[in-house]
Amino acid sequence: MLALPVGGLLVSILACTPRPSGSTGAQAPSASARPGPVALSPDVPLPASHRAWIETTLQSLSLREQVGQMVMVWVLGDYTSAHDPAFAAITQQVATLGLGGVVMSLGSPIEVAAKVNFLQGRARLPLLVASDVEPGLGRLEGGVFAPSLMQAGSATVLPSNMTIGAGGREADAEAAGLITGREARAIGIHLAFAPTVDVNNNPSNPVINTRSFGEDPAAVARLASAFVRGVQAGGAAATLKHFPGHGDTDVDSHLGLPVITVRRARLDSIELVPFRAGIAAGAASVMTAHIALPTAYGDSAPATLKREVMTGLLRDTLGFRGLTVTDALTMDGVAKGYGVGESAVRAVRAGDDILLMPVDAKVAIDAVVRAVEDGTIPREQIAASVRRILELKVRTGAIAQPTVSLEALREVVGHPAHQATARAIAERGITLLRDEDALVPLARGQRTLLVTYAPDNDVSAGLAFGAALARQSTVARSVRVTPRTGQPELDSLLTAALAVDRVVVYTYTRTLEGAGRFAIAPRVAAFVESLAQRGVKTIVVAGGNPYVLRQFPSVKSYVVTYGRGAALEEAAASAVSGGSAIGGRIPVSLPGFFRAGDGLSRPAAGAR
Repeated sequence: MLALPVGGLLVSILACTPRPSGSTGAQAPSASARPGPVALSPDVPLPASHRAWIETTLQSLSLREQVGQMVMVWVLGDYTSAHDPAFAAITQQVATLGLGGVVMSLGSPIEVAAKVNFLQGRARLPLLVASDVEPGLGRLEGGVFAPSLMQAGSATVLPSNMTIGAGGREADAEAAGLITGREARAIGIHLAFAPTVDVNNNPSNPVINTRSFGEDPAAVARLASAFVRGVQAGGAAATLKHFPGHGDTDVDSHLGLPVITVRRARLDSIELVPFRAGIAAGAASVMTAHIALPTAYGDSAPATLKREVMTGLLRDTLGFRGLTVTDALTMDGVAKGYGVGESAVRAVRAGDDILLMPVDAKVAIDAVVRAVEDGTIPREQIAASVRRILELKVRTGAIAQPTVSLEALREVVGHPAHQATARAIAERGITLLRDEDALVPLARGQRTLLVTYAPDNDVSAGLAFGAALARQSTVARSVRVTPRTGQPELDSLLTAALAVDRVVVYTYTRTLEGAGRFAIAPRVAAFVESLAQRGVKTIVVAGGNPYVLRQFPSVKSYVVTYGRGAALEEAAASAVSGGSAIGGRIPVSLPGFFRAGDGLSRPAAGAR
């Protein structure tokens, strides 16, 4: 049985262990020879039999095959025919280049698992499968098909790290990690690229934001450690990211190279605190950051490519013994300044074990092999990296059980107990920062104009909030606006707002990698500000980026949810309507407005 905390209760569900289903390849080690999974912490010694298997396997690989184990390529989690050219090319790479793993993205659980099983069947050695399954991203919940809005999922969409930070409970972080680990392993994912442990102390950060637990290093460390314990108890390996800290940046490393001009002592006191804690908690992996640290390390080379950072700081100073993986080598933080081969060689020389998503896997492998043959990279360094990769494959069960059961998956992914836990975490994180006219909770019987703002391509954003609000209060009219909404329509909405008792504005701005800065469209933000300035009773519910208050500072009632997904939207509607208590505390500062730790409390309406 598996127990998950939901509120003050324990909800127990049957723990389903995924079973093998399908071939793992004719050349794979026989089932009887495969060592079974053991503790995921790299600080826990492996049994002698497991070590012997790793050494025997390592010696059976040529240099090129060893380097192939150090490369992971990206695979979309949708359905494709085996003859689809793009998927066939990936299958061929797995079979002929001896790739060590794949990183899965954006798909429904069944299709992801089916693709993993298919690829495992073509690999000589079982693949290490990774994915960005950090809370709030919802990578594997499926999609929404417009115009019918039919859901194609779903895995459990957990509230964001910042929501967990607003609740402040280690138990919530651990429960979120446990759900992440269990659902990831059921789908065939061994390596969770989570948690994000960056300290988000820069309000202009365009890529971390709500992916962080907050801005206090000690609080981030505490919650990150709990998440690590949870995800690894669920059977997946945790990854601390983005080392040595991506929180104090105002550039998205997908689009350029962020430069952090802080001294080494500052890194020790802020950025490195959660990494130390996560390593002490037994995290199996660390992901690099494509950031430059010229003041601390003397030049503007990305940390991913610096031996002083990846070996000197991470391994020698912090004592990390686990697996290191680069952030995606397709990102402009690395790709703009270095070619495929050069970035691969420099990353390996720096001490990175896995080259994540090089633009051309064969070019990267060829370059590293040449660097070993000409003495640029010691052969033993390659062997050490491959040992760590094989070790994690053993620890996670990738070797003993590379495929998963599509039938058992349905008993784990999106389980009602997981969904209930997500809702409970969401409710505890909802934060009321401002309520000058005591509009929260909504008075009964008054007419409400609901205005939902979301990007054009986020067709489902705000739907759950609107539906839940309509069930609990009187919504006279509901309107959806986007960045393309014109001024005449906004002027008409202003007239409509003057004719109702109050306006609820739900805003959704998503942290989307590679999209640059994210904010509400200026024309729409000006409309919201004009509501407040004209004395319209207005409540803004900020889904996603909590810093958008800067765009309409006159708003007198401001609620923050820190993310996306039905659990958060329904929790926000319940809080605004008085159906549930409000007690979250914002884990970041809103400069000029609020300090970390601020928040108003409200009991549920029935408890008043």
